[in-house]
Amino acid sequence: MFIGPYQITNQVILAPMAGVTDRPFRQLCKQLGAGMAVSEMVSSNSLLWGSEKTKRRANHDGETDPVSVQIMGTEPAMMATAAKHNADNGAQIIDINMGCPAKKVCNVLAGSALMQNEQLVKQILEAIVAAVDVPVTLKIRTGWDTDNKNALNIARIAEQSGIQALAIHGRTRACMYKGDAEYDTIADVKSRISIPVIANGDINTPEKAKFVLDYTGADAAMIGRAAQGRPWIFREIDHFLKTGQILPAPSITEIRDILLGHLANLYDFYGEYTGVRMARKHISWYSKGQKHGAAFRQAVNKAETIEKQLEITHTFFNTMIQREEIAA
Repeated sequence: MFIGPYQITNQVILAPMAGVTDRPFRQLCKQLGAGMAVSEMVSSNSLLWGSEKTKRRANHDGETDPVSVQIMGTEPAMMATAAKHNADNGAQIIDINMGCPAKKVCNVLAGSALMQNEQLVKQILEAIVAAVDVPVTLKIRTGWDTDNKNALNIARIAEQSGIQALAIHGRTRACMYKGDAEYDTIADVKSRISIPVIANGDINTPEKAKFVLDYTGADAAMIGRAAQGRPWIFREIDHFLKTGQILPAPSITEIRDILLGHLANLYDFYGEYTGVRMARKHISWYSKGQKHGAAFRQAVNKAETIEKQLEITHTFFNTMIQREEIAA
C-alpha cells in the first residue's frame, strides 16, 4: 500500500491514541512490526504549539519513516495552518481526526462530531490538501449514530478532495467503544472508492486481522487498544498474514526486556517526574493477566522515582521468570 510516495511495509498500522501513541510507543511498535504509526492528535490551535505537551507530541526525532501526524480542529483555515506547521516541522503525512468520540472533543464539534456537517468536512479537507505538499489522510467512524451512518458520503468527499488514504473505525460516535465493531460499512466504502482504506476496530488477534481484511477488502488493519501492553501484536499479525502461521507467544523474559526498553525510552523522553507517571499505565498493561499482577500494579503506581519503579518492576518480572524456569 502506498500513501503518496510512501510505501507502507506491511498491512498493520498503529492507530493514533491520545496519551498513548507518543514517540517512545510509536518507535517500539515500529520495531516490533508496525508498518506505520500515527501520532497522538495535535491541536490546530496555534496558541498551544509552544506548550511542552504539544511540542512533545510534535517530536519525531529518530523516528523511522513515514512520520504521520494527526491534527484535530474545526476551522478550515486553522486546520490548514496547523497542517503546514507540522509538515514544515517533519511530518511526512498529515492525518485528520474525524474519528475521536471523546466528549471533550465532540463538545467543541471536533473529532467524530464533524461527521454531522458534510459541507464543513469538505471545506476542511480541501483547505488542508491545498496547504501542504505532503499526503493527507483521514480517520472517521461509520457515522454519528446508528441512524446516521454517512461514512460513504464522507469517503466520497475525501476522495474528491485529494485525501490519499481513509481509516474507518467500525463504530458510530454514539457507540463509543461499546459493543462489537461492524465491518459491513467498511466493506461497502472500500468497494466504492479507489483510495486505500484501512480497517479499524476490535482487531486483537492475527486471525481477527485476517478475517477483517478478507471480509472488508481493506488494504490494511489498524490496531489500537490491542497494542497496549502487547506491542508485539504487530509482528504476530504480520507473520500470520504472510505465512498463515501463529508465532509463539513472547517469553516472560522477552516481555520484561521489551518493557524495560520502553521504560528507558519514556524516562529519557519525558524526564523523571512525567516519565514515571506516563510509565504507570504501560506497566499496568504489560502485567495484565499475570499472576499477582494486581498487587504489583498497586505497588508500582505508588512509586515516585525511576529507581523505585524499576526496582519493583525488576522484582516482579524476575520472580515470574524464576517460577517459569522451575515449572519447566
